[in-house]
Amino acid sequence: MFGLLGTRRFLPLFVTQALGAANDNLFKNALVVLALYRLAHTGPIIVALAGGVFILPYALFSATAGQIADKFEKSRLIRLVKLWELHLMVLATAGFLTGSITALMLVLFGLGIQATFFSPLKYGILPDLLGEQELIAGNGLIEAGTFLAILAGTIAGGALLLLPHGDAIVSAAGILVSVCGIIAAWFVPAVPAAAGNLKIGWNVWRETGGLIAAARSKKPVWLAILGISWFWAVGATLLAELPTIARDSLHAGGHVVTLLLACFSVGIGIGSISCAAILQGKISARFVPYAALGISLFTFDFAHAATLGGALHSVPAILDSWTGRRIMADLLLLAACGGVYSVPLYVILQEKSASSHRSRMIAANNVMNALAMTAAALLTAGLYAALPSAPLILAVTAIINLAVAIWIIVVLKILHE
Repeated sequence: MFGLLGTRRFLPLFVTQALGAANDNLFKNALVVLALYRLAHTGPIIVALAGGVFILPYALFSATAGQIADKFEKSRLIRLVKLWELHLMVLATAGFLTGSITALMLVLFGLGIQATFFSPLKYGILPDLLGEQELIAGNGLIEAGTFLAILAGTIAGGALLLLPHGDAIVSAAGILVSVCGIIAAWFVPAVPAAAGNLKIGWNVWRETGGLIAAARSKKPVWLAILGISWFWAVGATLLAELPTIARDSLHAGGHVVTLLLACFSVGIGIGSISCAAILQGKISARFVPYAALGISLFTFDFAHAATLGGALHSVPAILDSWTGRRIMADLLLLAACGGVYSVPLYVILQEKSASSHRSRMIAANNVMNALAMTAAALLTAGLYAALPSAPLILAVTAIINLAVAIWIIVVLKILHE
């Protein structure tokens, strides 16, 4: 599978995607750190709003993004989207240097829109660039690269902003990463337009409803979308609880949170890359139910181990403790199961969608992912009223996920067809 990284038909897209994910999270975490450390009263409100501001465009504009991706040649659109990112980074520079939170929140919303338009392009173009036997490997590499880039961007965003003249350093880093992404995007091969005669509808609500209806009419596609959306709901819940577990259960600070995020990101990478070897290039969902069971098992054990944390207040304390190593192993393994779970579903979504509608089906997936993550956030907020403990919330999540795993075993046989 790593041979794909030496080919022009894959490497430029891989680099473009990874740099984009790194830049999004570099900016987002720099904004979060800025809000928390410099805006004592309004900072927590801004942090709470930031996730929603970035996700909202997926619900609003995915239908339009999918239509545009199907109608026009994708590599050219990728370059335009990356140029859009550069303009946003220039605006971000003005926001950081002037301390304008309004400008920075507008940039965050703009990055959400940019990501909304890029997603159906990157996933829609993969089947045009790769052979059927390469799709599992290609999607696995994309997933692994994305999560590792998210980790790198998250760490860099917070660390750079806290340096002397951190505002200027973060701004320069954002522009540099964006320019490198544009250069990579220029080498993505051209592919034929999937549906050149498509008429784009601009009524967002009507088109989004039609998009979901079209996805539901194709059972394998719809089941894959539901499975992926559940993955993002569980993942968002877990990642949202990590800082709280580090603070309240482990009595630790930011460095331990970074260690836990690193375990999760590396685990996703391992699981995603392993798919190619496990499935040997065959497009199949046969391991998805077992991966779902693994997510429940290791999430439950992680939640239990977190309650035994004691004084795991530093990275050395985590590494020197059996409980700490157990926590790391649980995170690594549940994330690896997540990679094995999600990659085949993405490939099924691509392969079972008609080439003329592929980007629109990916856009439908993005809408459902956004709704699932929003619902998970609301449910988690509700659970805090009854279960004021992050480990207990994760234990409940693991139990609910077990029910979903059983549902997958019973229902998703259609994905083998």
